[in-house]
Amino acid sequence: MNEKRIHRAVSADGTEIAGRVAGQGPALVLVHGAIGHGDLAWEALLPHLTDRFTCYLPSIRGRGLSGDHPDHTPPRLVEDVTAFVDSIGEPVCLVGWSGSGPWCLGAAARSDSVTAVAAYEPIVPGTGQADMPRLGAALQNVGLAAADGRFVDAVRAFAAGICTDDEVAALEPTSFFDRWAGAVPALLNDLGQDNAYEGPRSIDPEALEQVSVPVLVLCGEQTLLSSLWRESAEHIARHVPDAHIRELPGAGHFAPVLEPKLLSKELSWLTFVWRSLRTA
Repeated sequence: MNEKRIHRAVSADGTEIAGRVAGQGPALVLVHGAIGHGDLAWEALLPHLTDRFTCYLPSIRGRGLSGDHPDHTPPRLVEDVTAFVDSIGEPVCLVGWSGSGPWCLGAAARSDSVTAVAAYEPIVPGTGQADMPRLGAALQNVGLAAADGRFVDAVRAFAAGICTDDEVAALEPTSFFDRWAGAVPALLNDLGQDNAYEGPRSIDPEALEQVSVPVLVLCGEQTLLSSLWRESAEHIARHVPDAHIRELPGAGHFAPVLEPKLLSKELSWLTFVWRSLRTA
């Protein structure tokens, strides 16, 4: 990726939010989830998109090329995404994954720059109670490994709690665990502040009702924490006026890494939305 193509914005509290840019076409902003950063999360998917979109890969505060700030509460992360999309200066489509789904939906409710949102397995806190024991145990193991400085083991613990056995086996021969290990401290910081936060959220019903753009919620057919992702999707679809749910056959939670071609086909929907707006 061209090192010189970097877009920078300033969030509401003065924190710099930055990300690399690649491709040509309508603006597409891809926001990483709770683990990783802009470059890591979308590395596999990017080659399938740059012939159709100008892809922006921001990292939220404390990650990647972005600056940091002590406040990582959910509203601040929404502000990071909102500031970034507004700074581009043209209509954008937003893509979120997992934990970034709420940030992207919050930005869509606030910003006139957003024309559509696609969210792959966004998470809504309070849903999927059947999956919470497994997820909670995995995150506890992540914290224990990180406390000992074993960040590669922490990523393995994270994957074991959120990925199917087939996904873990597919990741094993790659450099995934080593390369994503550096993202563990930021993951734990964000999760800690998210758990402690008691204020309004962007995925509250009244907030989702303010999202006026079309939203596509994608779920993997073979995803491990199926009640969490599907109940989250259903919550969003109930409250966003123009929301739809689609399923990716054979995919799990790490489809952006392991099934990028399949996911990119679903994102063709954004091209349709863009063309519809151009001809309206």
